[in-house]
Amino acid sequence: MAIKYYVVWKGRNPGIYSDWERCKSQVDGFPGARFKSFTSRAEAESALKGVGTSSAMPLGGKVGLTQPAATGPGSTSSAGTAKKTAGPSSKSPRTWAAAEVTAAAIEVKIFTDGGCEPNPGKSGSGLALYRNNALSELWYGLHSPHGTNNTAELNAFHRGLIIAKAEADQLKTVGIFCDSKYAIQCITQWAEGWKKKGWKKPGGEIKNLELIQEIFSLHQTLHDRVQVMHVNGHVGVEGNELADRMSVLAIRNRTTDFIRYDRALDPSEILAL
Repeated sequence: MAIKYYVVWKGRNPGIYSDWERCKSQVDGFPGARFKSFTSRAEAESALKGVGTSSAMPLGGKVGLTQPAATGPGSTSSAGTAKKTAGPSSKSPRTWAAAEVTAAAIEVKIFTDGGCEPNPGKSGSGLALYRNNALSELWYGLHSPHGTNNTAELNAFHRGLIIAKAEADQLKTVGIFCDSKYAIQCITQWAEGWKKKGWKKPGGEIKNLELIQEIFSLHQTLHDRVQVMHVNGHVGVEGNELADRMSVLAIRNRTTDFIRYDRALDPSEILAL
């Protein structure tokens, strides 16, 4: 039997798998799972990078539990009923608990947060990056004396996507964890509909429109390679708490650039900010 390679764009741990059982364990029961089979490693690697993925079929529902029949190059396999994922909706994103965040088999985890004191008022954004569950980098900045919490959250999410792209381009599995449902839904659900309607929505203007357009454009190139997940703020998710402290630091220091935190990465000390 010819060796097949399975690319998982959306699943528990996106990547390339050389056997169906390992692939199935990533996508079975995962909402909106997306995967596809290839006959060569080179094809699979190109697809994972985003080359030639437009024909990949997004799979919904439960993936079949039996070995898929051999198919042609680049075919999508599922022994169960497959259906295309519907377009953007207003369904609230699933919230990941702290234990689930830690257990997620993702190499690079990026936590983003924005803050504003008061709202509207002085705002700033922060980011915490973990590699294999170890704190690796902290970033802060984008202060505005006349900002809003939503704008700060979008700014942080934007910077998270920029960093995520660089990591995904190196074939790392990447996840962005954000505590703003507004930011997540703007980019992953609502923006596509707004764009189809000429960037308009019923009932009024789209606030932060230019920023949303820029983030949406970037996300469109990454949505097959970077997972976006919601976490609640201030419930013990260390990465979220550190990103929050970075947003506080941006406000206190009035840091307009987005810069890397250059002091010791001591979570207990930083959380005391």
